[in-house]
Amino acid sequence: MNNDLFLVFGLIISGLAIPAILGALVDSRVPRGAAIMIMIGGGMIAVALMGKPSGYTFQEIPQAFTRVIGKYIN
Repeated sequence: MNNDLFLVFGLIISGLAIPAILGALVDSRVPRGAAIMIMIGGGMIAVALMGKPSGYTFQEIPQAFTRVIGKYIN
């Protein structure tokens, strides 16, 4: 379950960095905060992939989201 949690949070953090990158580029700023978010998210995804020996397929990612959400809702 920890691997699923790292994967889900890593994907969310990396996904939230995309608007930050675009906003910084539109305003002609350096996207420092977005770069940090990408590094944190990528690190969390890497930890999840190393922790699960068989890795994740694209079909398993939605299942990981539902397992994480289901664990904390119930």
